[in-house]
Amino acid sequence: MTEERNHALSDVLDRLEGAAHDDSITVQEVVEKLGRKSFAALMLIFALISTSPASAIPGITATVAAIVFILVLQMILGRECIWLPRFITRRRMSTQKLCKGIGWLRRPVAFVERFLKARLTFLLHRPWLYLPLGLILALTLFMPFMEVIPTSGSIASAVIAFFAAGLLTRDGGLVLFSLILLLAVPVAVWQFGFAS
Repeated sequence: MTEERNHALSDVLDRLEGAAHDDSITVQEVVEKLGRKSFAALMLIFALISTSPASAIPGITATVAAIVFILVLQMILGRECIWLPRFITRRRMSTQKLCKGIGWLRRPVAFVERFLKARLTFLLHRPWLYLPLGLILALTLFMPFMEVIPTSGSIASAVIAFFAAGLLTRDGGLVLFSLILLLAVPVAVWQFGFAS
């Protein structure tokens, strides 16, 4: 069981890569491939895309922010199946850029997986879970504006990726780490975006 959990992140990348076909792929196809109940997996994969070279796709940070906002809101409300509006599910991504991003992510994901294990699992249950969900929800509201500041969108997406990975692997320690990183986002955005 532990072995399966340690490879949970790589499994998500495998499933996404398996969905890639033709010249482009829709968000709907990604949802179907990952499963309509896989809130954490879907949140993770789009956050990872936004931190990879695929983030060069125009508007990807705003799209990821919208998707994560909707997913987190549904998690807070206790919804069991994922729902996304059609203007998001019909959006297409280049499979070439997507696969390039997946390839780029494999090594760091494999490295991180070595340290993941079930711990501090109480943080993954209500009411404790409401705090990180609320903070991630607030972060997504600022992400569309981060597109004008180089690397800031990727930093925010990395925080979301760590949070989602913690949920997916039952690692409350990683969820806690993501909250610490979240507190550092405003400082990092200022440093990279405005500091001389």
